[in-house]
Amino acid sequence: MIQNTLEREVELTVLMPCLNEAETLATCIKKAQGWLDENGVKGEVLIADNGSTDGSQAIAAELGARVVPVPAKGYGSALLGGIAAAQGKYVIMGDADDSYDFSNLTPFVEKLRAGYELVMGNRFQGGIKPGAMKALHKYLGNPVLSGLARIMFKQPLTGDFHCGLRAFSRDAAMRMDLRTTGMEFASEMVVKASLQKMRIAEVPTVLSPDGRSRPPHLRSWRDGWRHLRFLLLYSPRWLFLYPGALLMLIGSLVGIWLLLGPRTIGGVTLDVHTLLYASLAVIIGFQSVVFAVFTKVFAISERLLPEDPRLNKTFEYITLEVGLIVGGVLLLGGLGGSVYALGSWGEHSFGPLDPTRTLRLVIPAVTAVTLGIQIILSSFFLSVLGLKRR
Repeated sequence: MIQNTLEREVELTVLMPCLNEAETLATCIKKAQGWLDENGVKGEVLIADNGSTDGSQAIAAELGARVVPVPAKGYGSALLGGIAAAQGKYVIMGDADDSYDFSNLTPFVEKLRAGYELVMGNRFQGGIKPGAMKALHKYLGNPVLSGLARIMFKQPLTGDFHCGLRAFSRDAAMRMDLRTTGMEFASEMVVKASLQKMRIAEVPTVLSPDGRSRPPHLRSWRDGWRHLRFLLLYSPRWLFLYPGALLMLIGSLVGIWLLLGPRTIGGVTLDVHTLLYASLAVIIGFQSVVFAVFTKVFAISERLLPEDPRLNKTFEYITLEVGLIVGGVLLLGGLGGSVYALGSWGEHSFGPLDPTRTLRLVIPAVTAVTLGIQIILSSFFLSVLGLKRR
């Protein structure tokens, strides 16, 4: 009971993930402790150590910081362990490489006290000192990924999606149910805060050059891809649903247009070969749309995404039985068309046929059979996923 009371009295935890940061760790800790003392904030400096072998743990302990060992490797793992161990009502996290100014945390705390649940630093507003950020990150990586995130998750407030200095209430972090263990942890936090309609604010912060002599843990292309992959997988609409629906629409329109006969545009004649590719577009598009639904349902079942009321409402009408009926109708229709085509061939004694006429029947029939089987199998698979969700 005494320990719980003490934990509630701590207002702020300054959390630093650490992996061999002996060169700069002491500077970061002293800055954070100095700010806490100068501003009369009851707080702690917490080092989430991810297996340092350079004596970082001893440096932190000697300066009075609390050290929590986190055996599971990864930037996200270290922060997850630190958040779980934090005693403060609020948490400010930042890298221990002396690139962020822990002596100026006032804007973050003011926003937290005002009721914001996530406060992001913005290095582009606060200033990026010469040599502090690679040109690749400054002009391509961060702007592109931040822009995509704003579009995908309707989060207009975050202009620097990957700033490592950010603050949040510990309760909000618990509600986010953060899962990722690598660098994409930074994206997951903002995405989940946005999806859960949390109050998000942004404050300017200055980025200074890394104070270490060794190369940083960040790998530009590898970690940039991991962030982009995370954003796309977390928003299957943009990766699968929208492109798939567009493919299906284009394929269907072109297919219907070509069913009655060849078409000529600007001296170019489109015939059954184009019809075949239109059919392929419909099939691939359908697979993409279905995969978007699979991804969404799986992410919800694994608590990577919150429940979607619209999806739940849709599943009240689109059940296993409905899928089996629709798929069965398409399958039977396709088989019927195939039998009719076979009969037409028989009328010609199974000899040579005019492919431009025959394929206008065969291609739609094969497409219907393929879609029918896909719908049936997809309905069973969604039913299995649905069992897990309940």
